[in-house]
Amino acid sequence: MKIFASPSRYIQGKNVLFECSKIIKNLGVQPLVLCDDIVYDIVGKDFVKYLEQEDFLVHHASFKGEASNNEIERIAAIVNDYGSDVIIGLGGGKTIDSAKAIADLTKIPVIIAPTIASTDAPTSALSVIYTDEGVFEKYLFYTKNPELVLVDTQVISQAPERLLASGIADGLATWVEARAVLQNHGETMAGGHQTLAGLAIAQACEETLFSDGLKALAACRAKVVTPALENIIEANTLLSGLGFESAGLAGAHAIHNGFTALSGDIHHLTHGEKVAYGTLAQLFLENRPAEEIEKYVKFYQEIGMPTTLAELHLQDVSYEELLKVGRQATVEGETIHQMAQDFTADDVANALLAVDQFVRQLG
Repeated sequence: MKIFASPSRYIQGKNVLFECSKIIKNLGVQPLVLCDDIVYDIVGKDFVKYLEQEDFLVHHASFKGEASNNEIERIAAIVNDYGSDVIIGLGGGKTIDSAKAIADLTKIPVIIAPTIASTDAPTSALSVIYTDEGVFEKYLFYTKNPELVLVDTQVISQAPERLLASGIADGLATWVEARAVLQNHGETMAGGHQTLAGLAIAQACEETLFSDGLKALAACRAKVVTPALENIIEANTLLSGLGFESAGLAGAHAIHNGFTALSGDIHHLTHGEKVAYGTLAQLFLENRPAEEIEKYVKFYQEIGMPTTLAELHLQDVSYEELLKVGRQATVEGETIHQMAQDFTADDVANALLAVDQFVRQLG
């Protein structure tokens, strides 16, 4: 069975957050806006005011920062207390994943409004759930994708360049992982086999990121919206989102999840920064040509992604600690098992070390 999954509607452009009242009213008139305090000060306050002017009965809930079961249950209780009929997740990946989980728990529609383009979470019918301490716990899967995704490129253009670059790195894993799943005839995050559409989107994602990535980062640095930035925001959000869900995840994201088994400064890195190193490790596990790996390394370095263990803040890591990463990355049910070969914790640890050596040899 082949499955292609997507949100009901995706809208992207400058200032769309403040031009969306009619379509939101199709879903509900008593929204709960979920965002953290930083996002609330940057755009949430104005967004709530806009909704109130458009005759919505709005309640704002402050997100505490972790997509954990406790946080999800806390906000779900607020939804029930206020009788909210739609939830709007405004912010980054963990806010978005929490909003989807809360909507599923309370059986109301969800609108996703990312304020950064650093992950591919907005469009999917799943959430990554962590413990309260930030350790990867599980994936939650839903029966539907978000009803609406609103991507305001003016808002995203004002976000830090590092976050856009992280989204590019996360997006670059899309085709690498989809190709590995294809070789194994594996299953995707949508619960079936790949469609031609999912594979085509995954390939288009990578092509767009390599062609427009550096130009988009320049626009982000200048805090302006350009065609290249529009393309990269779409690639990071829509193409990568549809691609990973309908074409599959493999080693790169499993290794990212493996990093959560460690403590220390690595957790100051973004999702995409850790996925970048996981992608390089997957390429080593697959024994891809050196020229191909070097292409990724060079581009990651141009956009400021970590390509050595030192840049992951793991310069003094022991082999036993790398085995912890490998064990977490290869637990039952992890996406690395969608690859053609069965990899062990030792294989992952060895790949992490080999990437570091390969990059340092390049100089």
